[in-house]
Amino acid sequence: MNEEIQFVLDSAKESMDAALAHLERAFVKIRAGKASPAMLSSVLVEYYGSQTPLSQVANINTPDGRTISVQPWEKGMLQEIEKAIMNANLGFNPMNNGDLIIINVPPLTEERRVQLTKQAKAEAEHAKVGVRSARQDANKEIKDLDVSEDLESNATADIQQLTDKYVKKIDDFLSVKEAEIMKV
Repeated sequence: MNEEIQFVLDSAKESMDAALAHLERAFVKIRAGKASPAMLSSVLVEYYGSQTPLSQVANINTPDGRTISVQPWEKGMLQEIEKAIMNANLGFNPMNNGDLIIINVPPLTEERRVQLTKQAKAEAEHAKVGVRSARQDANKEIKDLDVSEDLESNATADIQQLTDKYVKKIDDFLSVKEAEIMKV
């Protein structure tokens, strides 16, 4: 195979990998009924005059499937962390016991599960758009190369196979996430 075509294929694969990685990160943020430290990943705390991610000022644990505990490295940060969690609008009600902050994660309602499933589907569709965009860019690059029609059509077929493979991976991720969300 032509080196230029191989470069285009590798470039398309990298773009599709990036779309898949983005989907994985998005799915981690979608709550699936059990407590996870990732639920607090968007919380920023005022720390010595700058907005700092919560994970950089406290230890975040999940002692069980319904509880998140946040233990600040400096005791004086308790009120600031509690305020930041409430301001993050995550729907959590943090409780401060003087040493650490405990967050009880309420079970999901059926209505909320359906909303989260829709959100997961939207994220998956966004990833598919990224994959298709990478395919379109790669096909355009191949057409711009000065190669024979046979090489061009073979490369286009290879790109389509790669696209189909990544779309199937996205669908598989989505079905696993949907099952996780809907599991009571």
